[in-house]
Amino acid sequence: MATIRLGDIAPDFTAETTQGTVHFHEWLGDSWGLLFSHPADFTPVCTTELGRTAALKSEFDKRGVKAIALSVDPLDSHMSWLKDIEETQNVTMNFPVIADADRKVAELYDMIHPNASEKTTVRTVFVIGPDKKVKMTLTYPASTGRNFLEILRVIDSLQLTSNYSVATPVDWKQGEDVVIAPAIKDEEIPARFPKGHKRIKPYLRMTPQPNI
Repeated sequence: MATIRLGDIAPDFTAETTQGTVHFHEWLGDSWGLLFSHPADFTPVCTTELGRTAALKSEFDKRGVKAIALSVDPLDSHMSWLKDIEETQNVTMNFPVIADADRKVAELYDMIHPNASEKTTVRTVFVIGPDKKVKMTLTYPASTGRNFLEILRVIDSLQLTSNYSVATPVDWKQGEDVVIAPAIKDEEIPARFPKGHKRIKPYLRMTPQPNI
């Protein structure tokens, strides 16, 4: 079982989901992808997370992101659980959940950490770019629900920094100033960043977010 590292090609797979058979790379197409795992069906924290993802669909759509979840339970269990999610979270489930009873996808993505549990996945998140490369991973313990606003913030940063020679500073949010990449020489800045910039230190130069 290989560890998935940033920059690796996200392993391809074919799996049954609550929305039919998915061939992962084909399903992603030219979109960004959010793949996240859940320890098991009918668990309280996961129920809130899947509901939150469904509620945020318009935000994911705006960013060209397709969400897909995974749980190591069979499809009939998923279908029953989805009814609970819709009822308790007041949403319509609008993205697929992978049925991974044989744990093939979980093992492919190293989602089972034996020191945490031999049988269930940890709460892992992968953000995958249109080039099918892994851009971000986050792993939470089973007891802690994920912060989907943070996941959206990271996606905003990834999409911005993939198109411009900038990085996003601590606690950055959409619309705030960004850091000019150290590789950009001072004399290149006016042409590259016409909104202006502030030189705080030779290595710390800020500019307004360039894509808004």
